[in-house]
Amino acid sequence: MNRVTKAVIPAAGLGTRFLPATKAQPKEMLPVVDRPAIQYVVEEAVRAGLDDILIITGRSKRSLEDHFDRNFELEYHLRSKGKDAALADVVELADLADIHYVRQGEPLGLGHAVSVARKHVGDEPFVVMLGDDIMVDDATVLGGMIDAYVEHGSSVVALMEVPHDEIGSYGCAAVEGDEGTLRRITDIVEKPDPEVAPSNLAVMGRYLFTPTIFDLLEKLEPGVGGELQLTDAISELLEQEPVHGYVFSKGRFDIGKKIDYLRATVELALQRDDLRDDFLEVLRDVATREDLG
Repeated sequence: MNRVTKAVIPAAGLGTRFLPATKAQPKEMLPVVDRPAIQYVVEEAVRAGLDDILIITGRSKRSLEDHFDRNFELEYHLRSKGKDAALADVVELADLADIHYVRQGEPLGLGHAVSVARKHVGDEPFVVMLGDDIMVDDATVLGGMIDAYVEHGSSVVALMEVPHDEIGSYGCAAVEGDEGTLRRITDIVEKPDPEVAPSNLAVMGRYLFTPTIFDLLEKLEPGVGGELQLTDAISELLEQEPVHGYVFSKGRFDIGKKIDYLRATVELALQRDDLRDDFLEVLRDVATREDLG
């Protein structure tokens, strides 16, 4: 069985929910505390042992490549000013992993974005990590998914329970049994009406696929929203081989949503020894201001 070493990060979306901030910069480069969102995702991949990363980009995404590249002018400036800690941070970015880039020519959906990774991935298992989802669990979910693949040799999808009335915003999976972290998926649908949803287990932004998924993506017809939906390909995959769901309950922020983006910024700042005390004081001051009601 091939070892899982490759990760694919789709990052070609337009980020319309964060306009006008994303008019001239990718949503993946929006800062969460002092790092762009996509850096958290790449670092999670590296912690899980994935050292070959392909980022799917689109137009106006050049800053993604620049962020993970060397910048000798900046490094010279930091070195000459004696800013050794900042210098180490920017140099380390270029050495995190082998990072490659390919463009998704048209915004045809997540399924299409994953399909353009075929030449890079080849016949190996690989992970898909959505750049909108930040996981702050020291890669335990991703590591658990990889362990499940090693044990069962099958694709694995991250799942999390959401309120019943929110399931229509996600892919939704039906599973065998109602206990344990790893469960076999029996059905999966994209953004179902809550009244007919097969469960309240939502598909989250972490997937581990066998290369079989590429043949199915190649034949995929447009689904919800007129796009090629990755969920539809997973539904087809269920008919050919087992697919497991890895159920987790915490440690994830959907920073594609403004309120979760703000929550992630607050919680991650509070985890920092250099920021916690001063930031707590700021939060207390703001929370008690009478003009904020």
